[in-house]
Amino acid sequence: MSAITTSVDPATAIFDAIVPARAPWSGFVRKGETIRIVDLEGRQAVDALFYRADNFEERYSAQDTLREQKFAYIGLGSKLISNEGNVMLRVVADSCGLHDTSAGACSCESNTVRFGHHTKYMHACRENFTLEIGKYGMGKRDLVSNINFFMNVPIEPSGELAIVDGVSAPGGFIDLTAEMDVLCLISNCPQVNNPCNGFNPTPIRVLIFDRGGEGK
Repeated sequence: MSAITTSVDPATAIFDAIVPARAPWSGFVRKGETIRIVDLEGRQAVDALFYRADNFEERYSAQDTLREQKFAYIGLGSKLISNEGNVMLRVVADSCGLHDTSAGACSCESNTVRFGHHTKYMHACRENFTLEIGKYGMGKRDLVSNINFFMNVPIEPSGELAIVDGVSAPGGFIDLTAEMDVLCLISNCPQVNNPCNGFNPTPIRVLIFDRGGEGK
């Protein structure tokens, strides 16, 4: 899956917002609209979840997505599959070419296990997701395995997952066109204990383009 650039003008976006470092964001993307996530300063992991807008019981499934595409990473041409086997979104443009959907989201608990008890009270993606998902009447039980856009997670010869320096350059982006109305949840990853954010979380930009405004 090779990366591709796009000719879409950001000035034509129907929604345009900066998500601060470490912060959550959520919003609806309607069928045919395209959401663009921009890594403004480079090497910033962006955790994301997707739910069907009119039925939150249907949501992104990492397992079904990987099984259908028979490839370990998300990139140009990937179709994001729900737990009902439906296509939720498809990747139509991607300047990075490598996005993880196996390593999951950081949490206070996993930080403690991996990095020591002094990290127990550090803010984490799972906490971001829990705060944001509560706005829609959902809770921790509704959090599933997520996508980590721009996060570099190679698979070691042993089969273990590694988290190493990101490869996305400043201004790197991914465009996803919705195949159904979806709710998108984002945690702009606050992790500082491994190199997924270059040990320095930074802001991202989220844009939504109207129908027909996807990458060319």
